Amino acid sequence: MKIKYIVLSFLAFTVSLKSSSQTNNKTVKPNIVFIYLDDLGYGDLSCYGATAIKTPNIDSLANGGVRFTNGYATSATCTPSRYGLLTGVYPWRNKDAKILPGSAPLLIGKDQLTIPKMLKEKGYQTAVVGKWHLGLGTGIVDWNQQLDAGPNDVGFDYSYIMAATQDRVPTIYIDNGKVVNLDSKDPIAVNYDKNFPGQPTGKENPELLSMKWHHGHNSSIVNGIPRIGYVSGGASANWSDVDLADHFLAKAQTYVKSHKDAPFFLYYALNQPHVPRTPNPRFVGKSGMGPRGDVILEADYCVGEIIKTLKAEGVLDNTLIMFSSDNGPVLNDGYYDEAVEKLGNHKPNGPLRGGKYSLLEAGTRVPFFTYWKGRIKPQVSDALVCQIDLLESIAKLVNIDVKSTDSQELLDVFTGKSAKGRTNLVIEANTKTAFRQGDWIMIPPYSGDPILEEVNIEMGNDKDFQLYNLKKDIGQKNNLAKAQTKKLKEMMKNFELIRGNSYNNVEKIELK
Repeated sequence: MKIKYIVLSFLAFTVSLKSSSQTNNKTVKPNIVFIYLDDLGYGDLSCYGATAIKTPNIDSLANGGVRFTNGYATSATCTPSRYGLLTGVYPWRNKDAKILPGSAPLLIGKDQLTIPKMLKEKGYQTAVVGKWHLGLGTGIVDWNQQLDAGPNDVGFDYSYIMAATQDRVPTIYIDNGKVVNLDSKDPIAVNYDKNFPGQPTGKENPELLSMKWHHGHNSSIVNGIPRIGYVSGGASANWSDVDLADHFLAKAQTYVKSHKDAPFFLYYALNQPHVPRTPNPRFVGKSGMGPRGDVILEADYCVGEIIKTLKAEGVLDNTLIMFSSDNGPVLNDGYYDEAVEKLGNHKPNGPLRGGKYSLLEAGTRVPFFTYWKGRIKPQVSDALVCQIDLLESIAKLVNIDVKSTDSQELLDVFTGKSAKGRTNLVIEANTKTAFRQGDWIMIPPYSGDPILEEVNIEMGNDKDFQLYNLKKDIGQKNNLAKAQTKKLKEMMKNFELIRGNSYNNVEKIELK
């Protein structure tokens, strides 16, 4: 009996060593998941101070990891931010990195370094599920054939996406470069300049609408919703708007289940709370704030479900999760959906000024946190970080040596081991740029309307320099440009070292 006990003990010890070795090997190559929302504001989550809406699933991650108070997207609009996220490059360096139509060619170069391409070198499986909006094809897109350029050409092994946004045509799912459920007898044609003969539009056929347009969204009608752009054909391939979130969630869950045995990178890009806001009936009326609030609750549900899947499949403990939004909030962004009327006391931009499209803080400062169960200690960090830093930081995590111009290696900051973030950052909105350095933000003089009236958002345009101390004045109420000329000169000098002497064709202004 004693010999049997010794043998069993030895075997148990051997199994324990083997298990420990496997765990250590997994630690070297953790799974990495980006959860990216669309138009979610700094104040839209209860973990960032919202009281009128509760987001318990997202809060659980944010409060269990490093929640950043100074986390930034690169841009105040979607396409540029997504470009910066995946490439680690400031979008203003690419003249084509603007809000793209649904028919635009691929924005990222096929030879360009991206996070998924980098991770593939280390044996990672890579996937994107959800919103893409970085262009497809190399010229005029033929939606009826295998697309000749897309996510699969810039590092993703698997892609299941929408081409651009929910409010732009075509309203179709694309599986690894091929339109899903397309009937060859009803081919798709897309045009952003001219309508097709006989096709109804939101502008000319309001009687066909289930959602009324406010501005811009008055072209082709799909599912009773007027969109941006014109489309003909492809009826069998059109998605169901109210099922969009569930559909992408299921694809993300399936990916995790089928790729859990090797390290994977999943870029899960939700479309909430972007317009048109079409919550599944399960969420309609749940927020009390109309469709915008309802789809935020829907997004919170989706986040909770993907976390449940990671846990059920036994990979949550070895998964680094990064959560953020592509830009700040907007209420009325093209449709009448009571986002303004039912807002109540909720402040989507929190204490910040501005919003989507704006150079002011609410345009680019967004919810941003990292979570790694058992590896990251819960904390709130004031470190200055940006989404472009994920490329260099992930490279460090998986032991890849990359040299990028804009991305900074902040792995210890993202994992909560350091509070020392960036010293400066260039932010962008509609090709115009501003400069964050330490606690200060400087916005050069720009022409243009101070308020974008269609969406009622302050743009940050002013004929004079703007300078704010964000630590003391997070709401940007006190312009110190005239009182702090020394600081302004210093910031302009450092800004121009990065941005150059020309910024958005504004003449260089001599500071006195």
